[in-house]
Amino acid sequence: MDQRVEWLPPATPTPATPEDVGLPPARPRSGVKRLAGPLAVLAAAAAKLKGLLLLLPKLKLLTTSGTMLVSVAAYSLIWGWRFAAGFVLLLLVHELGHVIQLRREGLEASAPMFIPFLGAVVAAKSLGDDAAAEARVGLAGPVLGSLGAALLIPVWLATGNELWRALAFTGFFLNLFNLLPVVPLDGGRAMAAMAPWMWFAGLAAMAALAIAFPNPIILLILAFAALSTWQRWKARRAGGAEAAAYYRVKPAHRAAIAVVYVGLIAALVLGMDATHIARTFADA
Repeated sequence: MDQRVEWLPPATPTPATPEDVGLPPARPRSGVKRLAGPLAVLAAAAAKLKGLLLLLPKLKLLTTSGTMLVSVAAYSLIWGWRFAAGFVLLLLVHELGHVIQLRREGLEASAPMFIPFLGAVVAAKSLGDDAAAEARVGLAGPVLGSLGAALLIPVWLATGNELWRALAFTGFFLNLFNLLPVVPLDGGRAMAAMAPWMWFAGLAAMAALAIAFPNPIILLILAFAALSTWQRWKARRAGGAEAAAYYRVKPAHRAAIAVVYVGLIAALVLGMDATHIARTFADA
């Protein structure tokens, strides 16, 4: 996400009085005084609740930990709580890579927020001053996420527990998938600095993936990707000198981004091969 979203409560309309609509004032009832005390208490409680609701978006720790727990609970229904907890922690490491790089670029970044079955997001007002900064922010997630998955390999070898092997493989796959050259995935961020036209190649690859492996989540990502690609390309064509300056990347920076991007893909493929568990129908 490129923009921070703030929640504000809707304005409360003021009720009309009898005089406002041409009616005579209502006669006071004896029960009004008896209700005044409880109504005042309810009003005070409502005011405190409103203040709490305004405070909740600022509690970054609560946002992160709460959505993490919800995601663990959701994934536990499929994989069990141990694998679900490990998977969510791998997502956290990936997102922290984005947060660290955003702050290195001098930009504010929210705490990660987790969305069950869709991953996690970090909100920021900007991804940097130019496409090179955007690429650095995008690649920082897979870099740290890949290191986090790789650290599970010695744990697996030391313990012999296949859970760590499966988590390492899943972490490698997760980060490799994010390197698809389509926005808003991390690979699309890298392509902003390398070759923006590759967004359309990535979109075609995503469409082929959705046809070969029809899945609601892949279809949702494809819809997001199509919308994001169209918006980015349209803004780039209509942005004039400002857009041209944003996408103007020094050859040395473009080469460095390409080396990291291709190197990550190669390392992740090797990691998946090293941690792959061959399965047959008899194992199911």
